[in-house]
Amino acid sequence: MTQTAYWILRYEHRLLTITGNGAESIFPSGLAADFGHPANALPIGELHGRPCYAADVAQLPEIPGSEPTPLRAIFQLAGSETFALAGRATQLLDWQNNHRFCGKCGSATVMKTGELAMHCPACGLLAYPRISPAVMVLVRDGDKLLLGRSPHFKPGVYSALAGFVEPGETLEECAAREVREEVGIAITNLRYFHSQPWPFPNSLMVAFFADYAGGTITPDPKEIEAADWFPLDALPILPEPISISRRLIDAACQQADKS
Repeated sequence: MTQTAYWILRYEHRLLTITGNGAESIFPSGLAADFGHPANALPIGELHGRPCYAADVAQLPEIPGSEPTPLRAIFQLAGSETFALAGRATQLLDWQNNHRFCGKCGSATVMKTGELAMHCPACGLLAYPRISPAVMVLVRDGDKLLLGRSPHFKPGVYSALAGFVEPGETLEECAAREVREEVGIAITNLRYFHSQPWPFPNSLMVAFFADYAGGTITPDPKEIEAADWFPLDALPILPEPISISRRLIDAACQQADKS
C-alpha cells in the first residue's frame, strides 16, 4: 500500500470522517504510513477513483476537522454510494475480527491471498464473509397499506414487515411465512421491488410488494408492538430515507398517484 488511498478507520464502532470539505473528502486520504500502517487493513474497493482501505485502529489519528461518526450518519453526510462503501467496510471488519480463529479446529486463521476468505492453515477450512438474506413485504389492500412497528423502532415509526430467510426456504416462502407469523394474514401476488445491503450487521434486504389475501391482523407480541391498515393519504411516521423500507413505501404511494 504505497499509493495514496482513502481510509475508513474505525474505533469503537465509529468511523473517522473529515467535516467541512464536501462529500469527496468525508474519509481521510493518504499513504498507509500517514496513519501508522494500520494492521490487517482490508481493500474494499474504490472511492472517487482512488483505492479505499478499511481498518480497526487502537485510536483515531488527530486530523484537523475530523470526528468519529456513527455509520448511519454517513448517509446524510455523503449519500448512498459512500454509505454503501462504509457499510461494506464495517461488515468486512466485523467478519475479519470474528474469524481470527478457525470454527472447526480452533487454530489461528490468515487472510487467503486473492479472495475474501479467512483460511485455516491447520485444517484448510475457509470462512467467507457472512450475508444474512431477509425479506421485506409491503402489503396493500385497495388504498390502504399494512404497516407495523417493532418495539425497537423510534416512537411513532411504522414500517413494512420484514424477517430473515430460514435454511431451505425460498424468498417467496419466507415472505408468506413472515407476514403470517407477524400479523396473521395471508398474501398473494408477490412482486419484487429492489434489494439493499444493510450493514446492521450483515443483512441483504430483498423488498417486495404484495396484495392482501385474507385474515385479520393479529400481531405477534414477541415481534410486533402494533400493526394496522393505513390509508395512503394518512400514513404514520415512516422510516428514514436511508432504508429500503422507506423507498418501498414511497414507491407504493407514487404508483397510487399514477393509477
